[in-house]
Amino acid sequence: MNDAHCLLLAEEFKIPLSQVKATATLIADGATVPFIARYRKEATGGLDEVVISGVRDRLDQLAELDKRREAILKSLVERELLTDELERAVAAERTLSGLEDLYLPFRPKRRTRAAIAREKGLAPLADMIRAQGAESARALAAAAAEYVDEDKGVASADEALAGARDIVAEEVNEDGDARARLRRLYEKKSILHSRVLKGKKDEGAKYRDYFDWQEPVPTAPSHRVLAMRRGENEGFLTLRIAPDEEEAIGILRRLFVKSDSAASKQVLLAVEDSYKRLLGPSLETEIRAQMKRRADETAIRIFADNLRELLLAPPLGHKNVLAIDPGFRTGCKVVCLDRQGKLLDKTTIYPNTGGKSVAEAGVVLQTLCRKHEIEAIAIGNGTAGRETEAFVRGVGLPEQIQVLMVNESGASIYSASAVAREEFPSEDVTVRGSVSIGRRLMDPLAELVKLDPKSIGVGQYQHDVDQAALKQSLDDVVTSCVNGVGVDLNTASKQLLTHVSGLGPTLAGNIVTYRNENGPFQRRTQLKKVPRLGPKAFEQAAGFLRIPDSANPLDASAVHPESYGIVDAMATDQKCSVKELIANPERRKAIDLNRYVTEKAGMPTLRDILAELAKPGRDPRSEFESFSFAEGVEKIEDLKPGMKLPGIVTNVAAFGAFVDVGVHQDGLVHISQLADRFVRDPAEVVRVQQTVEVTVLEIDLQRRRISLSMKDA
Repeated sequence: MNDAHCLLLAEEFKIPLSQVKATATLIADGATVPFIARYRKEATGGLDEVVISGVRDRLDQLAELDKRREAILKSLVERELLTDELERAVAAERTLSGLEDLYLPFRPKRRTRAAIAREKGLAPLADMIRAQGAESARALAAAAAEYVDEDKGVASADEALAGARDIVAEEVNEDGDARARLRRLYEKKSILHSRVLKGKKDEGAKYRDYFDWQEPVPTAPSHRVLAMRRGENEGFLTLRIAPDEEEAIGILRRLFVKSDSAASKQVLLAVEDSYKRLLGPSLETEIRAQMKRRADETAIRIFADNLRELLLAPPLGHKNVLAIDPGFRTGCKVVCLDRQGKLLDKTTIYPNTGGKSVAEAGVVLQTLCRKHEIEAIAIGNGTAGRETEAFVRGVGLPEQIQVLMVNESGASIYSASAVAREEFPSEDVTVRGSVSIGRRLMDPLAELVKLDPKSIGVGQYQHDVDQAALKQSLDDVVTSCVNGVGVDLNTASKQLLTHVSGLGPTLAGNIVTYRNENGPFQRRTQLKKVPRLGPKAFEQAAGFLRIPDSANPLDASAVHPESYGIVDAMATDQKCSVKELIANPERRKAIDLNRYVTEKAGMPTLRDILAELAKPGRDPRSEFESFSFAEGVEKIEDLKPGMKLPGIVTNVAAFGAFVDVGVHQDGLVHISQLADRFVRDPAEVVRVQQTVEVTVLEIDLQRRRISLSMKDA
């Protein structure tokens, strides 16, 4: 553990140093974020997953900073350039940009204009200019003439002065104070300006909002930054970032120009050249990277928030489900699933092609519903989804069978994936896609973990952001959701188990293999028999794995096996069994938690245990609520301004929310239309999967755009 890093993190996160050190120690020992947050509250002082993840990520960043620091020091030592003062400065620097500024004057250089000037022997002339004595123009010219040397490539006094200015310009560029001051100016006052490239207006029409656009960099929103960068990368736009040039050069003038002498005028020329040729482009690159990082962070946060809401969508639960992947000419692929999601039956019907096939499809549906005691019908919301829904509702099925539309984003990707082939090696992609639709209704989390989150459709500019940072964030969300809900050890897929704290693909596969060979797990301690699942993995995973039918009721709860002894002691003191303790609230009320405090289990853990005993294994997700789109509104042409419609939020972005109103094209509720009050962040008002009522404002059939409002009429 690096004490200096911990001290810095305590300052940054504004938490006690002891909490940072405890968290860092647990992370270094291999503990996962969900485990630390849930089962090590005494050590961390109750830090939540957000802070623990932040500490983990910041420790990684500081470790990378230290690697760069070591590389710089090694380079300086090898070239005998390291002084005590420079070593102290490098050791004290906390930012990568500051570290690079310190190293810049000593970095091995390519053959720059300044290097060429030095080779020509013009360094003394540069020193004289930099000193800015009282030389007249004539005296300066005479001094420069002394450096004229045809053999060295200096043909005139003007060329000598130009070379000397190149040396001064490079020194200005490498001055740490100058770079720091200009960096602050760039950070606070830069303007982002985008223009369309010549001859690209028609081809790049989708970027026409940015053909001549400018705004301050500090306030440029994430989605616009990423859109403009994409336009630039695709060759339609050019972007520039710079503050007012006079203000920037003014800062340098005040730093380096000391008088009005002829030499000072040469320094001013060098300063202007340094800014335009070296400093400005360098800082523009740096600020572009900073702006991109900020835009990425916002986009990734929004994506992660949307993914969390989608993964934690209320499950229908264990029901017999008939799932339909709708279609027109190719028909609707129908599958029947039992309450554990097992495929029981499959067929294809043609309700959307007219003629007798419609009646035949109705008979098939009625027969399947009776045969498999269907309790709910899941219909994918893609092509022909609304038409198929209308058909199903008109078949005359029993009222108790729920008919529900399911977002099928990514189902086609799942159906062609290695995971789907492993699950259903003998079925084609249409059957696999239908199964996925049905299982999503039963348990969105268990099914969606089989997909790359980027294929689910809740991100904006997801391919433009830092992919490593995006993956880390989305992995954290999936892991948090899986462990927050808990996993049935005897029914979970390998993919779901992979995200359980302490497991991963290999141990998840070993658990499934052990389960297949030995039958269902009877108790949590059986996990220790799984090949390669050692004490550390058991410690990390056991609390998040559930065995609903275990003889020990605690195996179905979030109480960690390390705390079973505490619960046994509580039950003994109450003169009852653990099962009775769970069932009887009066006995639990009589428990004095102070009696069970130990060095390892303090009051936070004991309160968690008591809360879990009240509702052991309770699913933290909301109750499932049925939803239906407006009847008769099935395609964009059915919409009219002023219509009020029910809808489901499918995506939340920085500029508003997208809502599915059942016409195969999501509408946009701009941030200005989300509420009657001012809204700074759409997440204040809406979340993915939320049901809302919207008013149609405008329909653009040509571009297939729908403008909606959630304001009160």
